[in-house]
Amino acid sequence: MKNAVFNWSGGKDSALCLYYCLKEKNVKVQYLLTTVNKVFKRVSMHGVRIELLEAQAKSIGVELKEIFLPENPTLKVYNNIMKKKLIGLKKQGIDYSVYGDIFLEDLRQYREQKLSEVSMKGLFPLWGRSTTELIKEFIELGFKAIIVCVNEKYLNKTFAGKVIDYSLLNELPSNVDPCGENGEFHSFVFDGPIFNKPINFSIGDLVYKKYESKNKKENTNFDGGFWYRDLLMNI
Repeated sequence: MKNAVFNWSGGKDSALCLYYCLKEKNVKVQYLLTTVNKVFKRVSMHGVRIELLEAQAKSIGVELKEIFLPENPTLKVYNNIMKKKLIGLKKQGIDYSVYGDIFLEDLRQYREQKLSEVSMKGLFPLWGRSTTELIKEFIELGFKAIIVCVNEKYLNKTFAGKVIDYSLLNELPSNVDPCGENGEFHSFVFDGPIFNKPINFSIGDLVYKKYESKNKKENTNFDGGFWYRDLLMNI
């Protein structure tokens, strides 16, 4: 049995990846691991409120482990925080870390290198698959997700707050990956086969935020402006 921690973002790729992991008999997902902005208490880059993240974990039935990060950490700070968390998980007998990455080779190499430093290995259930086929499968399986963040380099603000369905796929520009694998957009999954019940939320404000790396050699994928659609937890 492969004891694993699952790197959970709350978005569509994570949800589909977890769907496969939960069906895999030789993989045991012990925790969902999510990085959270400790200032705003929101999922890093996705901007989703922590209470919605916690509601997802509760509905899925897997314990959530949050990693609180500074608002705009350098790569060095990020690596140190993550390494400390992974060492703690390794001591608990967890030897594997699961990721929903699909085709970014440099990102996979980076993850595997960092895992090797703490004697852990990576699992990539979606790796190498067609992103067009993956998003279609996501929809056909009954998953429901809403776009919560768009990179203005690729999409305008009207896409923030749209539900991911076939109509949306037809609207995406040709330079945008249908799974947003290049960081074009991020999503929040609120229903699907891995949930015991849907997440009850309402649509909030549209917010614009601009990021600039402290070191221009770092985090270039996250430089620039992003539109966020806030989601509010219904009680």
